[in-house]
Amino acid sequence: MKETEKEIIVIGGGLAGLVSSILLSRKGKRVLLIEKKAYPFHRVCGEYISNEVLDFLKREQLYPDFLEIPTISNFEFSDTKGKSVSIPLDLGGIGISRYMLDDWLYQKAKAAGVEVKTKIQVFDAVFEERTEKFALTLSDHSIVEAGFVIGAFGKRSKLDKTLDRPFIQKVSPYIGVKYHIYADFPRDTVALHNFSGGYCGLNAIEDGKVNLCYLGNRDQLRMHGSIEEMERQILWKNPILKRVFQESEFLLEKPEVINEINFEPKMPVEQHILMAGDAAGLITPLCGNGMAMAIHSGKMAADAILLGKSRVEVESIYSKSWNAAFRRRLWVGRHLQRLFGARGVSVFAGKLIRNSPFFAQQIIKNTHGKPF
Repeated sequence: MKETEKEIIVIGGGLAGLVSSILLSRKGKRVLLIEKKAYPFHRVCGEYISNEVLDFLKREQLYPDFLEIPTISNFEFSDTKGKSVSIPLDLGGIGISRYMLDDWLYQKAKAAGVEVKTKIQVFDAVFEERTEKFALTLSDHSIVEAGFVIGAFGKRSKLDKTLDRPFIQKVSPYIGVKYHIYADFPRDTVALHNFSGGYCGLNAIEDGKVNLCYLGNRDQLRMHGSIEEMERQILWKNPILKRVFQESEFLLEKPEVINEINFEPKMPVEQHILMAGDAAGLITPLCGNGMAMAIHSGKMAADAILLGKSRVEVESIYSKSWNAAFRRRLWVGRHLQRLFGARGVSVFAGKLIRNSPFFAQQIIKNTHGKPF
């Protein structure tokens, strides 16, 4: 095999990409992982992980037990007026920053024998039917080949445009903004606070910190001219959020921001690339489950490559397992989003949660998976 040829190339070093590369390398596969940034770095993310993946992480020695990781067992919801209600989370989860977790898994990947290229982008990925191999053009002007490619390049990438994926043609009004803060906030709770046009999530992470991440509207940002002014004029109308912003210590020099967040359906296999994590489908943040889904889909992609005896079989195994686990959850998330981010419907949703615990538990049940 040529030096420029790998068995498997993983594009994107987030949770799905790191997990799949580790599992494949441990089984003796020659894996190249390509990440456009240098570890460690922050990502716009809710930083809450459902316990559905906890057994898997511990079983595979991928759980960073050297950290004091908060255990989350309660859910708090407030409508745009700041009227709140809390309910227990049956399955629960943990809070950990992507800055810590991704770097931990990156070190695990290198220890497992994964070849990692950082600060490199993939400009193109072309599948040659005759040779049944991919040729990837990289930003350092090199070309690498592989038998299989896992696309784990996140919510939105230039590669989506190159591959002409249908969702990329649709303009999205959503922006994501993330801070790390020190705040007077319960360590066992994940909160979702509504404001006009969006909602803000809060949960404890390691080192006594709290992650604050919200989904906002691009038009509101344009109207108010800056993120800070938009927060004062829009988010602060929820008195709970106003108190959080006024009384907390903000730890990052500036917020992490991502534009054009798109919740349109995607396909788990496109042009023979196994799409994993957010590249395969982005669940609405109100469900708080994207990290667990990324981890699980990374495992599924690795399993499909290890189990399949042909490309057709690999793609079939992965598509079926991905759809069985995630298709309905993404559909439910898209429809539930209509209950959030507006005054009338958020008040209605709050009343439903308050007066019908069964309704709230059904939301949680239909947007979370089972331990594996």
